[in-house]
Amino acid sequence: MDNTCNLKWMEWAKELQFLAQAGLTYTKDDFDKERFGRIRAIAAEMMSLQSGLPLERVKGLFCNETGFQTPKLDTRAAIFAGNKILLVKEKNGTWSMPGGWVDVMQTIRSNTVKEVREEAGLDVEAVRIIALQDRNKHNKPPYAYNICKVFVLCKVLGGSFEPNIETVESRYFGIDELPALAEEKNTKEQIEMCFSAYRDENWQVEFD
Repeated sequence: MDNTCNLKWMEWAKELQFLAQAGLTYTKDDFDKERFGRIRAIAAEMMSLQSGLPLERVKGLFCNETGFQTPKLDTRAAIFAGNKILLVKEKNGTWSMPGGWVDVMQTIRSNTVKEVREEAGLDVEAVRIIALQDRNKHNKPPYAYNICKVFVLCKVLGGSFEPNIETVESRYFGIDELPALAEEKNTKEQIEMCFSAYRDENWQVEFD
């Protein structure tokens, strides 16, 4: 089956999951709850079959949330020194801009600052937003749920890197010397976009 068909199956599975979760949230009828639960299970089975992920892992992603389903938030910090951008090396050997899921009780600004401190050891000021992107339109592989990626230009105030539970190194790279990237988190195109925003004081926020 070609990639276009696989993506279509995943879109159908995601939509069924969305409808089932909404139904489970709002229905008061026990029989409807049973029906919506079965629809959610079918969606997970479809996603497992098409993605190759174990069914239990898909259920963990698909079937544990309650309430009206909305996209998750992920922040990525663009930090520059001269004409180079800061990347952190993960334990699998790939590199990414510091960032991660927006935690409960955090804002876009505070989460960006927190993630940089945790992954790069730096204290930063979040200066301005570069872009808001639908992750599945820009990064691979596609995920079973939607994510809004927020790229934030930051200025270093102080601090220094120390190895931690998430990253083993940090380094600045020019656009023509990028290492192997964690492309599920950031691509060369996204990093190039951050370079453009850094160089342009009148940058207009990009959004999908």
